[in-house]
Amino acid sequence: MGRLYEHYGPLLTKRQRELVDLHYRQDLSLGEIADDCGVSRQAVFDLVKRAAEALQAYEARLGLAERGEVRRGKLERLAGLLAEGAPAGSLTAARRLVAELLAEEG
Repeated sequence: MGRLYEHYGPLLTKRQRELVDLHYRQDLSLGEIADDCGVSRQAVFDLVKRAAEALQAYEARLGLAERGEVRRGKLERLAGLLAEGAPAGSLTAARRLVAELLAEEG
């Protein structure tokens, strides 16, 4: 959920962002959030659930988080290939990864 929040958090309402942050990022329980906000635990549960569903729906439509993970994996492989002492054939593989990453940007 944290990964989805990073990508789509700004699309949530201010209240949803606040409660999702408290629950998923600051690891507060629903009861703790309810006490702090002066609302029922059920109200917090409902709002957090709707926010989580919204984040998942955004990802299903846009796929930004998944694409980011794929890109991160390619960058990590590229960094490994370019590391000092990499095998001689690494340059070709590194060039291929750079070409893939550039193609994804276009």
